[in-house]
Amino acid sequence: MKKLSYVLLLSLFFFPEAKTYAQEIPHYDFLEVIVIQKANNSGKIKRIKVEAQQSLEGKIITVKEMEAIKSTSDLFNYMNAHNWEFVDRKAVTEPNDPVWMSYIFKKQK
Repeated sequence: MKKLSYVLLLSLFFFPEAKTYAQEIPHYDFLEVIVIQKANNSGKIKRIKVEAQQSLEGKIITVKEMEAIKSTSDLFNYMNAHNWEFVDRKAVTEPNDPVWMSYIFKKQK
């Protein structure tokens, strides 16, 4: 028993501080881009609408640049070039009406 207590005392002397490391939780900015497409027109954009969002403050991308994009592939290329990651897409469709798409992107803060 004495040997065990000596080992514990020596280990406290040689290793005085115990460090713990925690994984940092990443924080993201999210951005919603509304794309209005013609029905059955293979990704050609009729209009892009981006509302002013807090996640755009202080970023390089602008609403004006995004609203000038003419195809969905150009939109994804633009967002990828600025390090925004695609997260999800939702669509609202009705017969003979334009297709409303909501694209969600995220970027680590």
